[in-house]
Amino acid sequence: MNTYGERFRLTTYGESHGPAVGAVIDGCPAGVALDMEAIADALARRRTGAPRQEEDTIEWLSGLVDGITLGTPLAFVIHNRDARPEDYGHLEHLFRPGHADYTYQMKYGLRDHNGGGRASARETVVRVVAGAIARQLMPEVTIDTEPVSHSCDAPDDTVGGMVRCRVTGVPAGVGEPLFGKLNAALASAMMSIPSAIGFEMGAGLAASKMRGSEYIDRWNSDGTTKTNHCGGIQGGISNGMPIEFSVAFHPVVSLPRPVECLHEDGHLETVSIGGRHDTHHIERAAAVVEAMTALCLINYML
Repeated sequence: MNTYGERFRLTTYGESHGPAVGAVIDGCPAGVALDMEAIADALARRRTGAPRQEEDTIEWLSGLVDGITLGTPLAFVIHNRDARPEDYGHLEHLFRPGHADYTYQMKYGLRDHNGGGRASARETVVRVVAGAIARQLMPEVTIDTEPVSHSCDAPDDTVGGMVRCRVTGVPAGVGEPLFGKLNAALASAMMSIPSAIGFEMGAGLAASKMRGSEYIDRWNSDGTTKTNHCGGIQGGISNGMPIEFSVAFHPVVSLPRPVECLHEDGHLETVSIGGRHDTHHIERAAAVVEAMTALCLINYML
């Protein structure tokens, strides 16, 4: 499942420490003058505080003439200029705790052990490019995020956190009943992001402790509501109020200290993971949340 979307389809490729990552976007309308600066700004937000120094320069391969979309597939590549696969040679036969090493091996019978391969968050750089394009196709929509990291005083540990997202400008009536619910699609999009561990709409889990009289969003005479406990979506369809949700991210699982790994032959081995890894990643995750929100919405709004 390397393709996301139906009307605006994103197919990604590449591994963390391979020569490049990239994507093909199909379904982008013709005649759109892409704002390259906006795309670059989105990529810069994703790089915030990254220990790996990638320039994230986009090489456009098809679908553009003088920066204007042709309506044909947009293809691009981002070369990995700061990849260091040699940092992971000692992990070829080891499964790190908390990573996808073991599950990829069980599914495919082999894996790319260099930095996690396809399971690495490096892949999300192309989602951010695609999301920045999607946002340009719906200028009436505003996507705002608030990253909230947990604090940690230990210098040899990592933390997780939460990204809160608020979307305005989506009119009432966007979404589909039953199996095409907009909130279900958003949940699926968010949970596809590496490290995502939880998703809440509106009041979220707290709603389970509320009484019905507390939870219901009472009307104003203009069709808006006094509260927004539902998060702007009812019956899977937007109601015109801001769409509000939160995404929880577990701590970074590459610890800056030795950890016990499982060897392919079954014995446990304590090693230093090595490589360059975040100790906190919520600000960077916020850029990916924005991108996946845009990619989800554009498939309903095109």
